[in-house]
This record gives sequence, structure tokens and C-alpha cells, in this order.
Amino acid sequence: MNLKKNEADEHLPRRSRLHEILIALIKQQKDLELMDDDVQFFENPTNHSEKYHPSKIVERNQRIIKKYQSLVRSAIALDALLESEDYDISDGRIS
Repeated sequence: MNLKKNEADEHLPRRSRLHEILIALIKQQKDLELMDDDVQFFENPTNHSEKYHPSKIVERNQRIIKKYQSLVRSAIALDALLESEDYDISDGRIS
């Protein structure tokens, strides 16, 4: 996607607004998990714990990614609604 500088600058307010909405949605989450990245679980064949089984880690990470994707889609939808109604969301308040 090749955008000229002035075309790219036009997208900055929307990008900033999307970012604010996404951060607000993330703050509302009570138990937002982070992905596991400990490779040691994969390298340690003696650890047969169900919790640290490689397939369980992959499944958990996929579930976490889906949650984040859902939050991003929600932020995009909310932004589109705000855009259609021409609202100002500065300072986290809709006016």
C-alpha cells in the first residue's frame, strides 16, 4: 500500500482514535492473558505436566490471539459507529 505523505497523515487521527478505543477495551478486561513464550517447556521432555504440554500451550496461545482479534474488531466497529455519528472522543469521553 503506497500512500503519499499527505494521504498517510489523513489516516493518523483515525489510527489514534482506534488506538484509544482499543486501549479502553483492554482496560475493561478483567483477566486478559498474555501468550506463553517460554521455549523451555518445549525443550524439557521430562516435564509431562498437562499444563505445560506443547499442544496445550499452542491451544492457549491461539485462544488468546482470538481474544485480542475480537477486541480489535470491536474497536474497529466502535470507531466506525463513532465516525458515522461524527463524535469526538478526546479525553476518553464521547461528546
